[in-house]
Amino acid sequence: MAAETLAAGGAQVTVYDAMPSAGRKFLMAGRGGLNLTHTEPLPDFLARYREAMPHLTAAVETFPPDALRAWSAGLGQPTFVGTSGRVFPKVFKASPLLRAWLRRLDAAGVAFAFRHRWIGWDESGGLLFATPDGPRVVNADASVLALGGASWPRLGSDGTWTVTVAAKGIAVAPIRPANSGFTVAWSDVFRDRFEGQPLKGIALTIGPHTVRGEAVVTRAGIEGGAIYAMSAELREAVLGIGQATLTIALRPDLDAAALTTRLSGTRGKQSLANFLRKAAQLSPVGIGLMQEAAIASGRQLALFSPAELAQLINAIPVQLTGVAPIDRAISTAGGIAFSELDAHFMLRKLPGVFAAGEMLDWEAPTGGYLLQASFATGFAVGKGALRWLAQQS
Repeated sequence: MAAETLAAGGAQVTVYDAMPSAGRKFLMAGRGGLNLTHTEPLPDFLARYREAMPHLTAAVETFPPDALRAWSAGLGQPTFVGTSGRVFPKVFKASPLLRAWLRRLDAAGVAFAFRHRWIGWDESGGLLFATPDGPRVVNADASVLALGGASWPRLGSDGTWTVTVAAKGIAVAPIRPANSGFTVAWSDVFRDRFEGQPLKGIALTIGPHTVRGEAVVTRAGIEGGAIYAMSAELREAVLGIGQATLTIALRPDLDAAALTTRLSGTRGKQSLANFLRKAAQLSPVGIGLMQEAAIASGRQLALFSPAELAQLINAIPVQLTGVAPIDRAISTAGGIAFSELDAHFMLRKLPGVFAAGEMLDWEAPTGGYLLQASFATGFAVGKGALRWLAQQS
């Protein structure tokens, strides 16, 4: 995005990419349909960036969701709004958009140099790259670092740049998983039976934070949209004391009294699982979670009273024992501190060097917020670099 903006402003631009081809992580994002952005009101949208909101507001307001949708349409990929307000290309994948984008960049004169991994600066301030043919130094009038976070390192962004940048005296917050899963010590019986099973229409709570949505049981723990939406709170709790208790409500629209009434009927010869399935409309995996909680408490679920069952249904404690590995996280938190950047995302200690995207210290839930901020900061640094170049001429 920075390259397109710079080229449109008359600059001669080369994109140096560590990978053998362009946009590999962009294509990975397309596996889920390429959720470009979201249609919620801009004040609510901006609030998704939490502590980073003041630092990203100007960029997102300058290149907002409507501008991103228009940009996609201009590349022959019109978008549509899903039922949740999320915005996707109508073809529901990334490759047609990426191909059209690369054709536009080529037509604008943007050059690409692949298998060029940036490893820092030489003694004179030139950009130093590791290439198949050995080290290469490039001298540029302005440079934009868009090195990503540290999730999915096989696609190019492995976070190794943090050491290089920090060596220049630039504050870099530690890279941490965001929009990630969490580990849970499931019993062998639960893990073998319910791995891959979805939990739908649930509410998750930790401390004062509650999120409605869906989750998925994995062999190692739990992940999914609702988990990602509160991953920052869950991560900080787990990293703070080594574990955290997540509370799951299976029937959040029914209060304890309504559930108790439903569960006070005669079970007869039905198994407890069948009774819970019919009386409270619980899924097998939900009942399995209740069994896990009962075992952890040292009691048999069959001995719970109707009132106790009702309370457990909407307050199942799940002990999170860790954060899933960063290389499988959707995104990462941490990165260059905003205090190191001016209003145009230029590094104060390195005039002419700009930074954008996920390598900055922000995070956001899934839903289009990640790509939107990446596009918006790319556009912003493109404009900022043009401004810098004009001042130097």
